[in-house]
Amino acid sequence: MTPGTIRAGSAFPLGATSSGSGVNFSVFSSLAHGVQLLLFDTEDSASAGRVIELDPEVNRTGHYWHVFVPDIGPGQLYAYRVAGPYAPELGLRFDRDKVLLDPYGKAVSARRYDRAAAAGRGDNETSCMRSVIVDLERYDWQGDQPLEIPFRETVIYEMHVGGFTRHPSSGLADDKRGTYEGVVAKIPYLLELGITAVELMPVFQFDWQDAPGNRENYWGYSPVSFFAPHLGYSCSKAPLPCLDEFRDMVKALHRAGIEIILDVVYNHTAEGGEDGPTLCFKGLDNPTYYMLSGDRSRYADFTGTGHTLNVNEAVVRRLIVDSLKHWVSAMHVDGFRFDLASVLSRDETGTPVVKAPVLWDIDSDPTLAGTKLIAEAWDAGGLYQVGSFSGDRWKEWNGRFRDDVRSFIKSDPGAVRKLQQRLLGSPDLYAQKAYPPEQSINFVTCHDGFTLNDLVSFNQKHNERNGEGNRDGMSDNVSWNCGAEGATDDPEITVLRERQIRNALALTLLSIGTPMIMMGDECRRTQNGNNNAYCQNNETSWLNWELSSENGGLRRYVAELIKLRKGFGASARGEHLSLREVLDRAHIEWHGVNLCAPDLSNDSRSLSATAFEQAGPVFHLMLNAYWEPLRFAVPSVAEKTLSWFRIVDTFQASPLDILDGLREAVAEFAYEVQPRSIVLLIGI
Repeated sequence: MTPGTIRAGSAFPLGATSSGSGVNFSVFSSLAHGVQLLLFDTEDSASAGRVIELDPEVNRTGHYWHVFVPDIGPGQLYAYRVAGPYAPELGLRFDRDKVLLDPYGKAVSARRYDRAAAAGRGDNETSCMRSVIVDLERYDWQGDQPLEIPFRETVIYEMHVGGFTRHPSSGLADDKRGTYEGVVAKIPYLLELGITAVELMPVFQFDWQDAPGNRENYWGYSPVSFFAPHLGYSCSKAPLPCLDEFRDMVKALHRAGIEIILDVVYNHTAEGGEDGPTLCFKGLDNPTYYMLSGDRSRYADFTGTGHTLNVNEAVVRRLIVDSLKHWVSAMHVDGFRFDLASVLSRDETGTPVVKAPVLWDIDSDPTLAGTKLIAEAWDAGGLYQVGSFSGDRWKEWNGRFRDDVRSFIKSDPGAVRKLQQRLLGSPDLYAQKAYPPEQSINFVTCHDGFTLNDLVSFNQKHNERNGEGNRDGMSDNVSWNCGAEGATDDPEITVLRERQIRNALALTLLSIGTPMIMMGDECRRTQNGNNNAYCQNNETSWLNWELSSENGGLRRYVAELIKLRKGFGASARGEHLSLREVLDRAHIEWHGVNLCAPDLSNDSRSLSATAFEQAGPVFHLMLNAYWEPLRFAVPSVAEKTLSWFRIVDTFQASPLDILDGLREAVAEFAYEVQPRSIVLLIGI
């Protein structure tokens, strides 16, 4: 074969694979009539410098179109045009005018991108995204590997890569703010808090133009690639350096002992419904990649975005698993949180199935064997699977923990009986399957909804700035403004809000399960009542680092709670035990204000619990959601060598809200727990 001659190439591997002499391209399309490979000279090129027509007799094997192009390599920009029938009534949406990304592309160039051109009629070559060839072997990991920290030792911090450091108060140089490098710069802050894992909101390349009006998609739940890191979080904004910046962040976090969990979106893409743009999958093989309605003219929508990926179709299953394996093996991430994961249990008709093929593929893949898997176990089609999501390895965002804790601190009737279950890791949801307590990812707030500050400051959502008439976002937030809507100068309301925040954090970090807190809740970040800030890439969503100083007492409280959770205290034998280890060895007795008499009635607002080891009581927890003080009986300490010490009292202002030195002994057999507050005593 003469050097420099284009060859037929191979169907495997999918994507663009660089070798010493050139690049093999392979892409799936079962219904295409013809495929062109476009090669662009630079990111600024308005049109392709070379166009290679693939011959179906030579460059097609089964449903795969492939070609080997010599004398090109990493950095080469490319894309596809695909010809085929345009018959929307049959689910066929081929459009040769549209330039398409490679579904397996490992990097993306978006410098010239215009969403409107991809959605409208006509050619969009001058304003399309382009895939970029990479060589993943060129990076030096310096021995780095995923950490595999057990869930029982994990404390998760949900954060947005851009919003974490984009605010000018972050103290970073302008080109570092809102980037992967910005996360690295703030690792000492995460270590000071005691975080063991960051859960990053979507970092797959997404369509930032997928937002109403002139707004910007900030959250990133609008992916265009399942393999490429998002350019917007790169200092350089260039495809190949972006890869290294992401991996530098992973390596730095691992060196600090912090895991990286990615929030991944495999239920939909940025292509939207019938009127959405054609960026990749629509133009390659629409009926394969997306669930279609009964007459196939429209998309099935179980995601609230106008369409749904056909996740249990064989080609899409392979794509999802290959994507996960890429992020584990080539990018060294430690785990994944699956957005609207219940979609993954739906078959090609949208019907939920037991042991869905894609979930089995993920569960059984050896590359993913040590990887954390977390499900958001519901979807927009009404499927709610908290407590019943498929597979033994999957942990679950526990939406019931969120709602029941909110109800309790809000003093709703009927909340105490539910809270008792949430404190123990939700055995009412998980015990029947013999799941460990860590099955429950316990959280009170996350990106989707109010911040913790706003949860105690607003009764209603205030999403007017989103441009959707305040119709978007959840209307029922189980929130209470403590007496005034929004910001207030009333000192009583201010103190009550601070106490309610401490209560929510205490229940999150002292309950059995895997705790997760949201970026900025440790310092009262506010979104001014916006509970759906997906299109607010501005100070509404960014972390204002001045709050970290202004609310340093709360930040200290969170750090001490995490420290308390990790090393729950010194027993009489001098052991330092984690909260889970204490409860593994302990017997728990439940009380109300009187010992051994828990009041689980609809009108109750109080609950108490004691954990006993053989040597005596280990801790005594008292919860008062009533609006008056309640006097709780305290168990006697049988061993003369043991005494009760108060360590947490959320009624107290900082630094007395949590005592790291166990300085205050409790001599009486009763403790007056103040209104809407939580007290923790430790026996030592």
